Amino acid sequence: MALWCSIRTFAKHAKELGNEQPTEPVFFVKPNNCIQRSGPIQVSAHPGSVHHEIECVIKLGNDLQPEAIAVGLDLTDRETQSQLRTDQLPWSKGKCFKGSGVIGGLHPFTGDFDEICNGQFSLKLLVNGELRQSANLSSMSISPSQQMISLQSWAPVMAGDFLFTGTPSGVAQLFAGDKVEAILEMIDGTIISQIITVCE
Repeated sequence: MALWCSIRTFAKHAKELGNEQPTEPVFFVKPNNCIQRSGPIQVSAHPGSVHHEIECVIKLGNDLQPEAIAVGLDLTDRETQSQLRTDQLPWSKGKCFKGSGVIGGLHPFTGDFDEICNGQFSLKLLVNGELRQSANLSSMSISPSQQMISLQSWAPVMAGDFLFTGTPSGVAQLFAGDKVEAILEMIDGTIISQIITVCE
């Protein structure tokens, strides 16, 4: 099992970090033992800073079509990532630390990839009750369908893998004591996947 993570799929997020918007999907991979399904986010124990990135996560079924969707957090050690990028080195240490792939409850989904970004789903992240990130998935510049077409052309993607589809703008650092709520919801406000946790 692997976590295939797309970067810069929301143009505003690419801009806020000073990055160019890619014309083709770009990925990094988290191993499955980065997954955290419950419990607090470990901030104090991590040797660097921890930043939140809310995402729609797709679990792939036997035919490599969506089997379920969920809200996820691609936690990032931003300073470590930035330094490694400056040194032109791989930035696994900034992305693949313990508990860095938080996944909320899985919601069965039988539609195709295009249906995920047709306007019916939105992401919302609140920290201490303050809205930090919010976007409809229809605002993605590189869609989940485009991401999967690219992955299947070269990657050993398998049933049971997860696709982290990218984060909207508003990423920021988390601190011990922060209360975090991440939501994947329908446009009518129905919550279909949720993470409610604290930072320690």
